[in-house]
Amino acid sequence: MSTSRKGGGAWRRRQEKDPYVQMARRDGWRSRAVYKLQQIAEKEAIIRPDMVCIDLGAAPGSWSQYVVRRLQERVRLIAVDLLPMDALPAVEFIQGDFREDAVLQELLDKLADRPADLVMSDMAPNISGNKAVDQPKSMVLAELALDVAKKTLRRRGNFVCKLFQGQGADAFITDTRQAFAKVKVMKPKASRPGSNEVYVVARNYQL
Repeated sequence: MSTSRKGGGAWRRRQEKDPYVQMARRDGWRSRAVYKLQQIAEKEAIIRPDMVCIDLGAAPGSWSQYVVRRLQERVRLIAVDLLPMDALPAVEFIQGDFREDAVLQELLDKLADRPADLVMSDMAPNISGNKAVDQPKSMVLAELALDVAKKTLRRRGNFVCKLFQGQGADAFITDTRQAFAKVKVMKPKASRPGSNEVYVVARNYQL
């Protein structure tokens, strides 16, 4: 789920000047967000050959694309999003809202033979610019991602989730620490300057 592109021309000018946008185009990635996952993965050993991975809010697919490319397709990856996503090798795509029972059940059915090793979420709400409205929406998405992780991860599995600092964030981190042995909060260099986004990297699921 991507943020809304308010500001029209200003947003486009910022995009054109963004070095990560330019790098993504040069290197054939679907979005600049790929570099956030890359920078996290360089510090935390969360991506391994032959893993089962779930990508929540996957479209346009740069995180899935990174995992597949890095592992040379030695991965089973299930991507979920409300929006359509162009096909990727080694990726099974579910288009739908995983808050709906039927969509969640489809995901669980795909994992019937083996639970996930990694659940990752780069979801963000459509941004209105009103923090009092946007922050609760972002927390709902983070909490939903954590709930899916608890339903789908194997014991000692890992979880990566975008989180916006603000009301509810500390409580979310506390909840995550109750379920995982090791939790870090990271801000990749690829996050935009001035953004209050961070990433919760939780390892070794315990429940």
